[in-house]
Amino acid sequence: MLAMKCILARRDQVDTVIFDEVDAGIGGQAAEAVAIKISELAGHHQVFCITHLPQIAAHASTHYLVEKSVEDGRTTTSIRLLDNKERVRELARMLGGENPSEQTLAYAGALAAKKRRMKI
Repeated sequence: MLAMKCILARRDQVDTVIFDEVDAGIGGQAAEAVAIKISELAGHHQVFCITHLPQIAAHASTHYLVEKSVEDGRTTTSIRLLDNKERVRELARMLGGENPSEQTLAYAGALAAKKRRMKI
């Protein structure tokens, strides 16, 4: 679907494209390739991408955190825009869990910085 959307992007009449875990079953270099294709597609459409892969999340121009919580038996969902520092922290959490090491934080920062340098 991603490949087709990229091919048809210039002729497509759809303004917004939503991908829900387009990264299922991939990782590493394949995730990087998918992230680049999604970024290219974002040049022609508004793209929302739900992902659990930091390689893909790092390519986003904006990063939202969606959280679910249960309080007094009631489930709520919240969403908030992350600033640059929070974004790096979230990328590190995606890479290394709730308590990422300094090395993981450094790698997350490098992922975020790489996207800014690419300017896709």
